[in-house]
Amino acid sequence: MSNTYTETDTESYYDAEDGIYRAVWDEDGSVHWGVFDESTGGDFLKASSNLNHIMVNKGLIDEDASVLDLGCGNGTTAIWLSKAHGCQVTGVDLSGVRVDNAEKARLNQPSDLQDRLAFKKASATELPFPDGTFTHVWSQAVIYHVHDKAAALNEAYRVLCDGGIMVFDDLVKPQPDISPDGQEYVYSRLLYDTDFSFDSYQDALRNEGFEVLEAHDLSEHLKTSYLALAERTPKDEGEHAEHFQWLTTAYQETAKAVDNREVGWGLFVCKK
Repeated sequence: MSNTYTETDTESYYDAEDGIYRAVWDEDGSVHWGVFDESTGGDFLKASSNLNHIMVNKGLIDEDASVLDLGCGNGTTAIWLSKAHGCQVTGVDLSGVRVDNAEKARLNQPSDLQDRLAFKKASATELPFPDGTFTHVWSQAVIYHVHDKAAALNEAYRVLCDGGIMVFDDLVKPQPDISPDGQEYVYSRLLYDTDFSFDSYQDALRNEGFEVLEAHDLSEHLKTSYLALAERTPKDEGEHAEHFQWLTTAYQETAKAVDNREVGWGLFVCKK
């Protein structure tokens, strides 16, 4: 399945929007949604951290793991993974700006942590690693951007060792009828499209050879994430005021799109 948007579009988007994301999502540069429960309340950053812990537990990641962070962004989660769990983490991302940020962040860590981390600019559809390199592939809010999702899943399968685990989340399209607002504020804003529903995504994973161990529909948490982000968006009159105003509307409309089943969110745990 191919996306009408290109990798160049995605790279340019994240190169240009990094500062905006830091202002709204997380000043440390982490960009992914969250899972809300009694421990997080309505706190977006706590919910984002909660997702990290859930994925570690479901992926069985420990100090013996060698993890590929597919779409590592600014390296925030990769650094946390290695620091908290002692594992080797290699991050790849299409955005040169974010890979540079990740490398700068790596160099600010203690030497033993630096040695467990590496960052490279690379496409998810053409990973620069031999077959069976990693025990785990980890990805958060990334694959929906990839222009050829089947190729990305195939590459993830290839670089995993036998018995390796892929744990990741991604956007899905519950049904094909998208309203003009859904198109503008979700699909066009994020420069993506997909034919994957929650169920057909699992079929695609099996077609690549994965055993799907777990699949969780997190769409309600996606809605809550965007409502929280709408509240977090700065309401000032600075140079980005007009863009922030538009983002607030976009986040609110994305939450509505979840209610309308125009967009959803899934968490998948798979074994090679």
